[in-house]
Amino acid sequence: MEYAIIEASGRQFWVEPKKFIEFNRLILKIGSTVLIRRVLFVKKEANTLIGRPYLEGIVLKGIISKHFLGPKIIVFKMKPKKKYRKKIGHRQKLTRLLINKIG
Repeated sequence: MEYAIIEASGRQFWVEPKKFIEFNRLILKIGSTVLIRRVLFVKKEANTLIGRPYLEGIVLKGIISKHFLGPKIIVFKMKPKKKYRKKIGHRQKLTRLLINKIG
C-alpha cells in the first residue's frame, strides 16, 4: 500500500494514488496539473520516509478535476432581550484534486 501525508491549504491530508482530495479553491483551470512539494510522510511498500519538516525530492502530481461549493453552514447571532437576530449562510469554494503519482 502506497500513501503519503501532505500539507495543502493550511491542513494535512492522507493521500493515495487515484484518490480525490478536496481543499480550498485554487485559481487554476480544470484539467491543469498541480505539483505538491510539501510532503511530510511517504510509505511505499517496505520503505518509510519521514520529513523534517518536508521531504526533499518527493513531489505529488495531481490534476484538478472540478471546482464546486461546499455544504451550506448557517451562522445565527442573537442577543437576548435586545430583539437582535441575524441569520447568515456560507458556502466555501472548494477544489477537487485527483492524485496521479507519488514520487
